[in-house]
Order: sequence, then structure tokens, then C-alpha cells
Amino acid sequence: METKILKVVRQGEAFSVQSSKSEAGQIQKCNIVLKELGGKFENEYVCAMLGNLAACRFFEGDVVVATLRFSTHEYQGQTFQEILATDIVKVTK
Repeated sequence: METKILKVVRQGEAFSVQSSKSEAGQIQKCNIVLKELGGKFENEYVCAMLGNLAACRFFEGDVVVATLRFSTHEYQGQTFQEILATDIVKVTK
């Protein structure tokens, strides 16, 4: 896992997904795009936020400290990378 200071580019709406780890069989998920500070050509990350974190709202331009977990998985012969935001805290000025 890595902890980074990032800027929010955009955030989608939360939606329910199937989860075998949840007692209810579903969990909330929300996608967020985060960008490294420095300029318009810095690295961007499309991350998933799960559970209670998916209900948190961030806005374009918010500066946040985020802990990101990078992983890969294989599905039908293809390899996919996933980035999970395990914690996000807005930096206040």
C-alpha cells in the first residue's frame, strides 16, 4: 500500500455490488479519479472506494491524503489492475 497526497479529479455516484464478504451479500462501491500534484501531466489513478468510504463525498479540486492498495487479478485469460482506496482524508486549509 502507498499513502499519497493527491487532488480529486472527479467522483462517481455510489452503487451496490455483490460481495461474498458482506453479511447482506452486497456492498456499496464508488469510483474516484485522483491525480498527483504538480501539473496537468501528472499520474492519475482510477480507484474504487468500498463500504462506508463509498458514501463519502469529495469534490473536484479537493486535496486529499489517500492510502491506495494496488493489486492485479486474472479473468478469462486477461490480467487486470485494481486500485482500492482504503482510506481518504480531505486536507483542510
